[in-house]
Amino acid sequence: MERELDIATRAARGAGQVLARHYGGAHDVTEKSADNPVTAADLEANELLKSTILGAFPDDGWLSEETADSDERLGRKRVWIVDPLDGTKEFISEIPEFVVCVSLVEDGAPRIAVEYNPVRDELFTARKSHGAFLNGAPIHVTKQVDLRQAHVLASRSEEARGEWEPYREKMHVELTGSVAYKFALVAAGRHDATFTLTPKNEWDVCAGSLLVAEAGGMVTDPDGRAIRFNNPSTLLPGLVASNQLLHRAILNTIRATRAAME
Repeated sequence: MERELDIATRAARGAGQVLARHYGGAHDVTEKSADNPVTAADLEANELLKSTILGAFPDDGWLSEETADSDERLGRKRVWIVDPLDGTKEFISEIPEFVVCVSLVEDGAPRIAVEYNPVRDELFTARKSHGAFLNGAPIHVTKQVDLRQAHVLASRSEEARGEWEPYREKMHVELTGSVAYKFALVAAGRHDATFTLTPKNEWDVCAGSLLVAEAGGMVTDPDGRAIRFNNPSTLLPGLVASNQLLHRAILNTIRATRAAME
């Protein structure tokens, strides 16, 4: 998988250069759906990723937020799952909490992951069973075991909807942009965990899930089930990413909070 990681890294850096060129300028924004913007930067970065990756691996499948999906990928052993710009709203608002996401899935399991934040020049990489890295240096999740002391990353939009209010007295909640970037920050040990109970697409979390796992952490759905990728429906029922030591406590807290609200 060394060649695959090299190509993925080169593609992510190239897409990051596209985003950096557009960053801070005026944007022609289109709403794909309610509260789901796309810019010319998203589309340009997507074309660079696709041409670079499939140019090197033409027999692999492809799943991207900015490419029309096809069932053809379901018959492929290897599928690239990418998001050319995870955190478009932050990008538009000039908040440097967004990343290019590139991952390679084989038989439903991530094998390669790259996330690149071009503004902060942070390159997160992982290869199955070979660890996770930030700009070439090994990274590891935290060793925090007390949920009350844990720093947990939350979505600004979810916070605005009041979804994090029940959790604020149970942990330290901190707001950050892109879900993929949240996963990378957990993998790097800068924060202890993150979770979302809002459904997310595979391209939002595929790369980040391998980063967290290879850094010693754990990623499941909110019911504690393992995540598989390259499914017919790309939508996943929320995610929990942690340093593994906090995982059971987070799942129990989510379960208890849901029960109290019913």
